[in-house]
Amino acid sequence: MSHKAGFVNIIGNPNVGKSTLMNAFVGERLSIITSKAQTTRHRILGIVNGEDFQLILSDTPGIIKPAYEMQESMMNFVKSAFEDADILIYMVEIGEQELKDEAFFNKIIHAEIPVLLLLNKIDNSNQEQLEEQVAFWAAKVPNAEIFPISALQNFNVPEVFSRIISLLPESPAYYPKDQLTDKPERFFVNETIREKILLNYSKEIPYAVEIVTEEFFEDENIIRIRSLIMVERDTQKGIIIGHKGAALKKVGTEARADLEKFFGKQIHIELYVKVNKNWRSNANMLKRFGYNQ
Repeated sequence: MSHKAGFVNIIGNPNVGKSTLMNAFVGERLSIITSKAQTTRHRILGIVNGEDFQLILSDTPGIIKPAYEMQESMMNFVKSAFEDADILIYMVEIGEQELKDEAFFNKIIHAEIPVLLLLNKIDNSNQEQLEEQVAFWAAKVPNAEIFPISALQNFNVPEVFSRIISLLPESPAYYPKDQLTDKPERFFVNETIREKILLNYSKEIPYAVEIVTEEFFEDENIIRIRSLIMVERDTQKGIIIGHKGAALKKVGTEARADLEKFFGKQIHIELYVKVNKNWRSNANMLKRFGYNQ
């Protein structure tokens, strides 16, 4: 029996539902999901294994015009997604007109690999609007196959998955067949805590935060975790901690519940907050946090 394997890279503007789609394909919650822009900061691989295929999905940050060094690094993850893709998924949503970066858009329309354009959130539209949007994108990206979907409702997602499998090149598996992702456990701890901060705090706070898991000790029945929440200013530290530590405790409680589901074990988590001025523009700090490739 022949075996197929390949890299399928998902790109698009922020908030189009890339992470929801990836999680639907993988069947696990690998990418964090919130309604805020720039939720995804890294390139995350999700691996789906079948008897005769291995699909390596890549969820990249939403395409933005970078304002500081960390965002430049985020866009480098998107650039790298073009370099090793066997299939490219360009994800848009109903009512969207263009990609925030023209150079990326030119790469899509001149791609020599198969391009699937997924028109997401069609549950927010009517038939007439849907037909208009399909015609609009067919003219704008003539090299793409267009699939109207709802990643959240799983509408047309299995059909897209089947089409991807049919397009995969023949190849042996790139990763062990029991592997789910290329990221270590600590990465998912960091992302889970960061998601809770995105959900519980407003304005600049979530974007000024980075998480470092300093300890991860796994016993048979429990995982003990010690994580550091890095902020840029003393005022942000106070907001993260909250009155009598209530805000930080809420983040820890919500993160623990999700991590217990993810790892299938009891979790003991300790959170600390530290000020690290202007880490988003510090090349050494960004390298430490895995941004500079």
